[in-house]
Amino acid sequence: MQNQVYKSVELTGSSSTTMEEAVQNAVARAAATIRQMSWFEVVETRGTIENGKVSAWQVTVKVGFALEDA
Repeated sequence: MQNQVYKSVELTGSSSTTMEEAVQNAVARAAATIRQMSWFEVVETRGTIENGKVSAWQVTVKVGFALEDA
């Protein structure tokens, strides 16, 4: 891991049940195209309300991954 360089991208996942599932959804989708992901940071949490109840969650995360050697 010496002299490793990382890049981060910001993603927003959603879920009708939990914040954790919203994060999992974002990370799982990113895993289809991004290799070597190693960390995430929650940067924003929000949701929607319908009929006085929470109906959905949106969680924005930064996901970090190592750049591959050229």
